[in-house]
Amino acid sequence: MMKVKVSLQPIVSNINLPTVLKTTVLPGDSVERLFIATQTGEIFYIGNGVIRTFLDIRSRIIKLGAAGGKYDERGLLGLAFHPQFHYNGLFYVHYSAAGTQGPGALAESFKPDPCDPGTLNLKWINREIQYDHIDTVEEWILQTNGQPQKRRTLLNVRRPFFNHNGVNSLHFSPETGKLVLTTGDGGSGYDPFNLSQDDMEICGKIIEIDVNKNPYIDHPPVVTRFHELPVPIQETLTVIAKGVRNIPGISFQKFYNQYIKYAGNVGQDLAESIFSFVHYKPIPVTQLVQASVMNSELDQEGFINFGWRGWEGAFPTSIIRGCPANPTLNQQTIAYYDEAVKTSMRRLPPLTSYFHQDPRPDKFGGTALTGVQPYMGYGIPDLTGSVVFTDFARKEGSQRPKSGVLAYTRVRTDGKLNDVSMIETDYNFGTQSAYYTGLGTNLDQTRLYLGVYGSMNVTDFNQGTIFEIVP
Repeated sequence: MMKVKVSLQPIVSNINLPTVLKTTVLPGDSVERLFIATQTGEIFYIGNGVIRTFLDIRSRIIKLGAAGGKYDERGLLGLAFHPQFHYNGLFYVHYSAAGTQGPGALAESFKPDPCDPGTLNLKWINREIQYDHIDTVEEWILQTNGQPQKRRTLLNVRRPFFNHNGVNSLHFSPETGKLVLTTGDGGSGYDPFNLSQDDMEICGKIIEIDVNKNPYIDHPPVVTRFHELPVPIQETLTVIAKGVRNIPGISFQKFYNQYIKYAGNVGQDLAESIFSFVHYKPIPVTQLVQASVMNSELDQEGFINFGWRGWEGAFPTSIIRGCPANPTLNQQTIAYYDEAVKTSMRRLPPLTSYFHQDPRPDKFGGTALTGVQPYMGYGIPDLTGSVVFTDFARKEGSQRPKSGVLAYTRVRTDGKLNDVSMIETDYNFGTQSAYYTGLGTNLDQTRLYLGVYGSMNVTDFNQGTIFEIVP
């Protein structure tokens, strides 16, 4: 693939860890503004060259950094503006709620053992006690006095572990007009309870919410499974996809009178993957629940399945162990052989996968996919029509400082896996680490924005910079 070089132009610095970068037009305004949501709970926008606070919900966010050292995957994870935001002021947030810290679903970290069937058939039990936190999705309104106010709660979801909650998790579909929520598999590693393939589990799915329907339930119950929701809430939900491990949002690229959908799936130990699809058949949650109650098989033709946990992108999910006799070699063992076979014909092959270890001289080793965006601008002609993505940090051993990866791929019409190519940047971060935490675009996808953080710990404050990617 063609080598592409770009420049990074700083827009704002010294902010907390950025999770969402989007533009919209404020009510009464005529210019698109760049909005920045931070993991700690602030939402800013850039107005006339000045950064302004749009919303501050830090008091509503769970105490971050309490699990797994100071690294955390909870917090303010999603922000979406209603398609008619300019007129109705409605916007939506997804965050991990304060005061909901639990002990977690398992006492120890999980790794499957193909020689021990007990590790392959774990169940999430005592869910009301054994969980990590609660995620909430809310509708807010920007009032005429310029102050945001919460209107209602759409969902309260109990999560088993602190990680894999999704990030940049809320988007409005230009096809259906519905709010799209992307959730991860619930966390730990290797999806211990196989929640992503269970049709009743909210974890590991891409869900559409019809925000035009109001079930008039002020305080939705805290749930983990679809059947636990009141019927009026079930009637607002459809499921687009399952088999999701962890996902940095969904993006839409207009192609004639259709939209190509792109969704990244963060990998386990082997590969990061980007999926694309045009046609799909969503399933109403009421039908999923009915099929579960009747113990009947649903027609899932056209329903999207990314294949996790049996598949990690284009490959059967592997356990990677060192070879005792030769430390330079690794042994890859299929973790879930039976599940890989069962889902092999049903899963959607990825558009591309890139690897945590890649021996090819012109490639890179990734760690975690953090953003996927189609680019439709002409300012960087070598990227026009391509799919740009970011990886959290290039895998280069223990070398410091760490730096993220900007790369791209293109759509293929023959169904084959496409390759990827790293995009060179000219910005010198010096001795500071530069983790690439997210990728954003404007409304017509002609500009690209990059979120960078100087630490992988959310408790290290004010180390974020937002860049525009320019020729």
